[in-house]
Amino acid sequence: MGKNNKKKEDEPKKSDFKSFLKKRAPIYLGIVAIFVVFVIPELTKGNLENSFPDNLTNEEKQILEILMAYNGPNEKGLTVLNAIKEQIAKEYPDEKIYDNKKTKVELNITKVDSTENYKVVLIFESYKGKIDYIWNVNQITKEIKAESSNAKHVIDIVNYYD
Repeated sequence: MGKNNKKKEDEPKKSDFKSFLKKRAPIYLGIVAIFVVFVIPELTKGNLENSFPDNLTNEEKQILEILMAYNGPNEKGLTVLNAIKEQIAKEYPDEKIYDNKKTKVELNITKVDSTENYKVVLIFESYKGKIDYIWNVNQITKEIKAESSNAKHVIDIVNYYD
């Protein structure tokens, strides 16, 4: 009897945690691989909003929000932001255009005179060319006037969207 007890004490104890990991390591590795392959690219996917500068003042952010959230006189349906996205998607079907090194999005918001009017210039440039959007936005009345033909086209799409 005494010999059996000594044998049990001499054997090294197996770590429960090690055996747990050894059994499930392929499962955890698969989960991490799926996360890296599918989830991270979707989270870091480039889009128009991510291309806007981060160093805007509060006033400029407010003007940009007024413009991009504008959804026509009926206040329902398509917004300016979504209309621009659709135009870019039509121009570059089945492409990840924001991942292209030649794609640049510039946004300039400047105050016009001493009034509450701001000039918003959005320039989308890619390997196919340049698209300029120029609007005047009134901060108080939230009135938006298109100054370029591309901007007018976007406003028309938003205004007459059903």
